[in-house]
Amino acid sequence: MLKMATEKNKSKEIKLSNLLKEKLVNLDLKGKNKKQIIAELVELIAKSGKLNNKKAFFKIIVNREKLGSTGIGNGVAIPHGRSKEIRDFVLVFARKSEGIDFGALDGEKTYLFFALASPEAEVGGHLKILAEISRLFKDKFIVDLLKKAEDKPKVLKIISSAVKTSL
Repeated sequence: MLKMATEKNKSKEIKLSNLLKEKLVNLDLKGKNKKQIIAELVELIAKSGKLNNKKAFFKIIVNREKLGSTGIGNGVAIPHGRSKEIRDFVLVFARKSEGIDFGALDGEKTYLFFALASPEAEVGGHLKILAEISRLFKDKFIVDLLKKAEDKPKVLKIISSAVKTSL
């Protein structure tokens, strides 16, 4: 019984709405290409205080992108990586208003970026978070709301509401 309660609490700890904080949101990405966007996302991850080596983690994300784009389509990308340089899960959200070519599966521009950094040993949690992001943001309505959100608190509210309605 205790084990089940612990597992339930653990899964609650890695919900998107629990991970994403206002300081980890950027609504005005400046980058003009994939590498520049990734660099800005890694910089945002560093703001969490849980990243030991930005340069090493940047390489991890870039190498992951070489395996195949994390642009899942519908204007969304989820660059991600696991590393010994990360002390705990970090999720960031960023937006590029005019969109960029991120090599998305649907060939369309990417506007919204959810970057996930996970400790190297946290394979299960990493995959669970990626699945939750993918499920929520295949919804065009949620994507449109996030594209138009005027400030960081509104972004957090949209994501929190989307998580609650998907349960």
